[in-house]
Amino acid sequence: MLNPVDFSGRPFHFVGIGGIGMSAIAYILAKQGFTVSGSDLSSNRITQKLQDLGVKIFQGHHADNIELTNAPQVVCSTAINQQNPELQVALANGLPILHRSDLLAALIEQFQAIAVAGTHGKTTTSSLVGFLLLKAGLDPSIIIGGEVSAWQGNARLGNGKYLVAEADESDGTLVKFLSHIGIITNIELDHPDHYHSLEQVIDIFQTFAKRCEVVIGCIDCPTVKANIQSDITYSLSDPTADYTVTDVQYNPSDTQALVIERGKTLGRISVGLLGKHNLSNVLAAIAVARYVGVEWQAIADALPDFVGASRRFEIKGVQNGITFVDDYAHHPSEIIATLASARQQNTTGRVVAIFQPHRYSRTHRFLSEFSQSFTDADMVIVTDIYAASELNDGKVTGAQVADAIASVHIQGQVHYLPTLKDVQTFLVKNLRSGDLAVFLGAGNLNQAIAPTMQELNN
Repeated sequence: MLNPVDFSGRPFHFVGIGGIGMSAIAYILAKQGFTVSGSDLSSNRITQKLQDLGVKIFQGHHADNIELTNAPQVVCSTAINQQNPELQVALANGLPILHRSDLLAALIEQFQAIAVAGTHGKTTTSSLVGFLLLKAGLDPSIIIGGEVSAWQGNARLGNGKYLVAEADESDGTLVKFLSHIGIITNIELDHPDHYHSLEQVIDIFQTFAKRCEVVIGCIDCPTVKANIQSDITYSLSDPTADYTVTDVQYNPSDTQALVIERGKTLGRISVGLLGKHNLSNVLAAIAVARYVGVEWQAIADALPDFVGASRRFEIKGVQNGITFVDDYAHHPSEIIATLASARQQNTTGRVVAIFQPHRYSRTHRFLSEFSQSFTDADMVIVTDIYAASELNDGKVTGAQVADAIASVHIQGQVHYLPTLKDVQTFLVKNLRSGDLAVFLGAGNLNQAIAPTMQELNN
């Protein structure tokens, strides 16, 4: 059920404004001239950017953060607990309470929206789409789940008619969106805290697709191919798709391919993203750009300049000959794809995978799949599970994840190191020149990268 949003001038207050999704919407509203405030447990680069825009930021969640004299619309995400003091004040005083998806749905209706959905690849694909439209002079607005250097953040307000936005399936709210174009990159079960079966996930995506005027689907995903009525298809291998590729070269520093549009060769592309999964994301973005009328040469000229979103195989630096990579991968399929890219880039040295399992529910549900996901790593390090607000039900531990991986890992180099400090100490002693260290997870594991590099430099 979509809650109505008041765009007549009533203020907005975001509970948890520092989150990557919430902050993007707050940014757009602030740029549109609305009065925006918000709170979060701690300040960060994102909240500082909002503050520079005039957004009032409160540190910590407190009842008096809600200014009742100018009663705002209160915006929450699924992550906000019902006992949150600001939410309690809103309920007690009858203030409008909006889910972030309500606001995103309302913004989507202001534009010709391009909504990027799928279990994996949403951020990279939406970043690519936004980048191509920006380079083509279409001046899009953008709301995504990662920071991109091309627009210095996770959001952009343009003057054009298009809005590029991620459509997140994690809590089922993507069914609220009425989009001009919908992309579905793939469909898998990834959020067992919300979905009990793949069939439930398919149903959500089918509802999303029915609410899009045009659906662009990846038929390399058998679930998409079998269950989604796509108006435009793309594939890395199926020549019957509307967009496909041939003469593919996966190089250590880039990916090159010849792009085919409905049987006709468009031309060759080069993009600094590695792996089959990223080439598929590029093909999706090309399909969108072509549909909205972007000339092929503009696409081919822009792609080499795309540097990707933060935490998507993001190279954080090189220290003592060791390359450090931060990647958001937290599902078995994502880990397999990321480590394949790492192996492609580092053909002579070791690939060291440092993995922080994310959420007890996901880790327990996919324990067997996780055990099989690290074949491209020479060494695997597993930390304790990052709870992400879930209660520990005692069904699975980080040590069990490490044991499961060790039971099938051919190289036999699997280590359980519970804390980030343990990880740092181990890496400083055991990494060597030529290694590529990939930090995998959606939690706070990446906080260990900078101090590890610093200690290696001492």
